[in-house]
Amino acid sequence: MKVAVQMDPIDKININADSTFRIMEEARARGHTLFYYTPDRLVFDEGRVQAHGWPVTVRREEGAHFDLGPETTIDLAEWDVVWLRQDPPFDMAYLTTTFLLERVRDTTLVVNDPFWVRNYPEKLLVLDFPDLTPPTMVARDIGALRAFKGRHGDIILKPLYGNGGAGVFRLDPNDRNFGALYELFASLNREPLIAQKFLPAVSAGDKRVILVDGEPVGAINRVPQEGETRSNMHVGGTPMKVALTERDREICARIGPLLREKGQIFVGIDVIGEWLTEINVTSPTGLQELERFDGANVAATLWEAIERRRG
Repeated sequence: MKVAVQMDPIDKININADSTFRIMEEARARGHTLFYYTPDRLVFDEGRVQAHGWPVTVRREEGAHFDLGPETTIDLAEWDVVWLRQDPPFDMAYLTTTFLLERVRDTTLVVNDPFWVRNYPEKLLVLDFPDLTPPTMVARDIGALRAFKGRHGDIILKPLYGNGGAGVFRLDPNDRNFGALYELFASLNREPLIAQKFLPAVSAGDKRVILVDGEPVGAINRVPQEGETRSNMHVGGTPMKVALTERDREICARIGPLLREKGQIFVGIDVIGEWLTEINVTSPTGLQELERFDGANVAATLWEAIERRRG
């Protein structure tokens, strides 16, 4: 197949951790042709959705992990697969790429389906499953957020469209910074915040469960550093081997059919203790860590699902 990958700059990735690199590496092993471009080089031009970029070859060699061919422009409607793989923030620039890529999805398989990526961002899709999630509020109004904190005492407050653990704060019953923190968020943008009841089980780890076409294929546990609430690997969380529990499988059985129906082929959900906290559809991570812990070729499972969908 001809595969175009919309991603962050390839020269800056960590080849031993980056999921997109692993996806591309497996694509090459399977004989697929790869084309690379960054989101700012996606163009709508008189009815055609184009990408300005480069044919690319990848290999697992530190400091020399890719070779680019001649710069060229392709019509994405003529390609078999487009990967939507740049990292959030989920801002208007990100949203615009979903609007443009949606225009080629009748002829090209876009992974994940951009219409539903746009409508099911990480922290909002969980709202459809209130019995699986901790008490949650999405609000801009400081009075509503204060009332939520009053009910639950110990809460997590974070940007609704953030990622990688950035801007995540724990506000315990003794906290005196709620007002100042709200003012800081309000000065940065006009977006709502999301508040969730704090789950003490996070000290034992925040589990990332990976689903391929709606089916769980494994999990890793991300354990926060001493004195840190956040367990994201971007902020120093340590990945550890972990098995899927019955509760994990119950959660996946509930959300899996919806993900499959909406074309969300590669998804990473976050589970703390018994509770689902996020459903990551924009640019999930954890693929390489899972493969190392389980000794499985999860990237191959992912490509098999894509190849089935392409027929």
